[in-house]
Amino acid sequence: MPALNPQPLPETLIYKLSALPRDRIAEVEDFVDFIGQREVESVLSRAALEASGPAFARVWNNPEDDVYDAL
Repeated sequence: MPALNPQPLPETLIYKLSALPRDRIAEVEDFVDFIGQREVESVLSRAALEASGPAFARVWNNPEDDVYDAL
């Protein structure tokens, strides 16, 4: 098997996959799906955080709560 590259080319991955037994390929596919779903969730979480920032700023940034900033 070739040495690991920091960013393998798709052709390299295809070559490595072709050497695996069918049941291992299914595991790899499940893992790729998992990584893809995790990326989607991460993007959604960042978008929700950015969207909620202005609303929370109005609640948190007020003179009454300034005393908590010093804690």
